[in-house]
Amino acid sequence: MPRKPLFDSIRRILGRPFKQAEVDALDDGLDNLTLDSVQCVHSGGSPITIGAEGVALIKRFEGCARMRRDGMVEAYPDPGTGDDPWTIGWGATGPGIGKGTAWTQDQCDARLEADLALYSAEVAAKISDAKTSQAQFDALVSFHYNTGAIGKATLTRKHVTGDYAGAAREFDRWCYAGGRVMRGLARRREAEAALYRRGSARL
Repeated sequence: MPRKPLFDSIRRILGRPFKQAEVDALDDGLDNLTLDSVQCVHSGGSPITIGAEGVALIKRFEGCARMRRDGMVEAYPDPGTGDDPWTIGWGATGPGIGKGTAWTQDQCDARLEADLALYSAEVAAKISDAKTSQAQFDALVSFHYNTGAIGKATLTRKHVTGDYAGAAREFDRWCYAGGRVMRGLARRREAEAALYRRGSARL
């Protein structure tokens, strides 16, 4: 797949140049991501790219909200703070996204594809060659996509050590925003944990 048009689109969305770490992570992810979401695996047998169930879960909970009458998608504030961080499209946040930001549907979809490659690569790097089913991997990518916490979460450590039951119980610890439980986050963690447990049963 040609990478320059995708990278150029993401740069325009971000409104800034890439950091080298972002380029490296995107390259790693795109090496293993196909447009039809063929599931790739480590040489040890663990997935390294998100599958269809994971993409569907992320889309279900992120939505592509705030469609305006002119067909543009508008950014919205964090539900916990009522302000930063602002989100747009399929859950995209970061520099260049704030009050008044508006993207086309194509921009939203391109950012999702790039983010899925990036977050899949980061999850794959953190779990390394730990035995992992596709459903488990999908749940972990969805969790990381929403929290950015795959590198510090106890559930990651428990997964890597093979404590799947313990890892599954960790999901519901991540349902707080602004110091209070958010029902939407609680529902998402429940869905991720269910997907993770289903994958654990297959190992």
